[in-house]
Amino acid sequence: MAGERRRSRERVLGLLYEAEQKHATLDTVVAELPSPPEPYAAQLAAGLAARLAELDALVERHAHAWALDRMPAVDRQLLRLGAYELIAEPSVPVAVVIDEAVDLAKIFSTEESGRFINGVLAAIAAECRPGEVVPG
Repeated sequence: MAGERRRSRERVLGLLYEAEQKHATLDTVVAELPSPPEPYAAQLAAGLAARLAELDALVERHAHAWALDRMPAVDRQLLRLGAYELIAEPSVPVAVVIDEAVDLAKIFSTEESGRFINGVLAAIAAECRPGEVVPG
């Protein structure tokens, strides 16, 4: 299951990136796929599409001195994805959400991005899921 969720996160990261590059909505990009994404990816994509403005506000509030449009595109998408899982997927532990986002940043962005994403998502987790263990 963990491998399936990792693949789903990677898929949604790609879809978010594609939507931004095409100046399209995430819903439009998903609707144009030749076959539907796996169930968890579809769930994440639908939730992200419905709450994008809320997620952007949450990320900007916790990304001190970093406007969304100044962030690298991959980092921005990973923060949106991680923030969504933190607020809307309570069955996924905080440590898993943050570790997955950091791992994806190391693969698709930079080592520095991993530290930045870790800090922003840890701050969001402290607000949204107080009392849960946040990785250090």
